Parts: sequence; C-alpha cells; structure tokens
Amino acid sequence: MTIADIPASELAVFALAIAASGVVSGLMAGIFGIGGGAVLVPVFYQVFGLLGVDEAVRMHLSVGTSLAIIVPVSIRSFLGHRSRGAVDISVLRSFVVAVPVGVVLASLTAAQIGSAGLRIIFAVLILPFGLRMLFDRSHWRLGNDLPGNPWRAAVGVMIGYFSTLMGIGGGIMNNTFMTIFNRPIHQAVATSSGVGVLIAIPGTIGYVWAGWGDPLLPAFSTGFISWMAVAVVIPIALVVTPYGVRLAHALKKRQLEIAFGIFCLLVSARFFASLL
Repeated sequence: MTIADIPASELAVFALAIAASGVVSGLMAGIFGIGGGAVLVPVFYQVFGLLGVDEAVRMHLSVGTSLAIIVPVSIRSFLGHRSRGAVDISVLRSFVVAVPVGVVLASLTAAQIGSAGLRIIFAVLILPFGLRMLFDRSHWRLGNDLPGNPWRAAVGVMIGYFSTLMGIGGGIMNNTFMTIFNRPIHQAVATSSGVGVLIAIPGTIGYVWAGWGDPLLPAFSTGFISWMAVAVVIPIALVVTPYGVRLAHALKKRQLEIAFGIFCLLVSARFFASLL
C-alpha cells in the first residue's frame, strides 16, 4: 500500500497521531529528561505500517527517526534544566567519550539485527526500570555516590549502546543509574537531558549510515531516518518541552518516580504485545 492508496480520513487520523506524539514527546523530554523516544518509536511503528513500509525496515526506521527528533528536543530540554542549575555537569563530562562509544557500537549492531530483535530489546530493557521506580525502597540503593572510572565509563558505554538500539535519549537508563547511587531524581532527570544530546547526535548519524541505500525504505528517507516524520514532530515537541521542564520542577520526588514507573510499564507492555 502506498500513500495514494490510503483514504484521506485515515491519513488525517494518523497525521494527528504523529502530531500528538510530538506533544507527548516534548512533555516527556521536559518532565523525565528523556527525548520521548519511548513514545515516538511505537507510534512511528504503527504509522509506517499503515503507509506500507516493509516490516524488515519498519522498526529500524522508527528507531532512527526517533533519534533524529531527539537531537533538538534534548538540547531544548537540557538548556531548560541547566538554566535552573539542576544539571550535574561533572557527570556529563565523564560520559563525553563513553556514551558516544556505546552509540557507535549500537549503530553497527543495528545494521545486522532484525526488526523483532529490536522490539524485544525495547520491551525487555524498559520493564525493570519501570518496576524499580514504582517500588523504590531505600535498600535498592547501591551506594551513596556515583562510582568513578572505570565503572562509570562502562556504564556510559552501556547507556549509549542500549539507548541507541531502543531509539531513546538515555534518560530512562541514566535516571536509574543516578538514583540508585543516591542522587536526587530531579538532578537525575536534568542531567539525563544532556545525556540525550550525547546519544542522539551520533545515533542519528549511525542510523543514516546503517540504512544507507536500502531499497525497502520509503521516499524522503536518508538511511533509517524519515524526514517527513521529523518535519512534523520537531516543531511541536520544541514548543511543548519547556512546559515539561516546569512540571518536572513542580512535582514532588515520589510523584515523579511513580509517573515515570507507570510510563515505563505501559511502553513495555505495548512492545510485548506487538511481538504476539
């Protein structure tokens, strides 16, 4: 099926779905310090299916397009949190090399792994993060402060690697990493917005490379990036992100943790369902 074969009413509905995902993505970026990829990827997966994108590249296109959108959204979120003095710049500096290394390794993996593999990775990895936030207890702490190198560098590589395979900005993983080492959730959220920048820029380049010249890709795509979807979502997300930042600093610590946990569980359930 091509775009010309789809009734105008259905196209309008799915255009609204993409626009709505831009709103949610912007809010998620501001509230949780994530780029909204956990929302965008499943929405794109459905929309690209409607438009007849081949199953072999549909999930890859969804992930790559999500990363491209996360670039400006994460930058906007990072600047908003930094202006409030909430970002731990020392953590970002320690990740400057480690996170991009993980991103590069993930781009190489994405060029080889199948669509179902990417969906399994997404569903499995996001589940424990949601459970941890919902049922947080003091004994879940692993220490009173973040570890130094080489452990922190190793964590940075893993955050970059798995976040890139999922098409997310790394906030889910970095939030968990920082909070289990006794950092405040608001600081973790703010710092994660900067981690998203470190992931999304090289990740976008990596997915362009991984899908370069694939004959199954739809029009207006460069590698595994759909520029049509990027053009629709980015303006909306950029407008909405500052409102998410305000909400993040207005909510109490436990409210933020519960909301984040529920969000993770819903996303995990959605992708497990897609594998049935």
